Amino acid sequence: MDRRIKAMADRLWEAERSGTPIAPVRDEITQIAADGDVLGVAYAVQQLNVQRRIEGGGRLVGRKIGLTSKAVQKQLGVDSPDFGALMADMAVADGEEIAWSRLMQPKAEAEIALVLERDLRYEKHTVADVISATAYALPAIEVVGSRIAKWDIRLTDTVADNASSGLFVLGTRPVSLAKLDLAECGMVMERRGDQVSVGGGAACLGNPLTAAIWLADVLLRMNTPLAAGDVVMTGALGPMVAVEPGDVFTTRIEGLGSVRAVFGR
Repeated sequence: MDRRIKAMADRLWEAERSGTPIAPVRDEITQIAADGDVLGVAYAVQQLNVQRRIEGGGRLVGRKIGLTSKAVQKQLGVDSPDFGALMADMAVADGEEIAWSRLMQPKAEAEIALVLERDLRYEKHTVADVISATAYALPAIEVVGSRIAKWDIRLTDTVADNASSGLFVLGTRPVSLAKLDLAECGMVMERRGDQVSVGGGAACLGNPLTAAIWLADVLLRMNTPLAAGDVVMTGALGPMVAVEPGDVFTTRIEGLGSVRAVFGR
């Protein structure tokens, strides 16, 4: 393991522990990636800190997909999503107050979560594979955060930083995919009754199932396939919104119901 990769992982780990963001790491990643595989280096940084969580007693419970918005991809100069790890200690119950001390530069976004009942281990997955492997869908709010100061990120920064993961809140009423058209699901997110984000399933790579297929294929190539019981946060359905202390966000997704994220001061 290149000591520079470990040094970056250490700095991101310390930033989360201390609550003090750090400077971007993209230039260092580019310097290390002599062969041009900057994403490989960035994911190596991410994996070191995921493994550190697991060795410390954490439990990997799924994955999140980021950069599913074409507008955000264009902003960062990329043409595909990225992914991060979801740990059990990142899960928050619907309506549970989130201590502000747990957050770093938080933003909220509405998503559809899939919960798997079968592994996804094919070299190339189809829509039918993902549908048949999914036990149910849930409405969700992802609370993203960044260990990079002022959200000054490019693709490699966010990948190294576990895809800017923070916390995630899942709804509690599971719905079969047979009852949903994920591409047509409308979404409204409100802050204490004021509408702050509007979107729908089509904003997530055209369909959240498309995002899930991408993730399943990528993870299989990396020898870390999606497994039964995994939660898959499929990506934002609308614009993310900055969070302030004391905020309460309610997300309603057509056919899936609602979920609420409550923030302390």
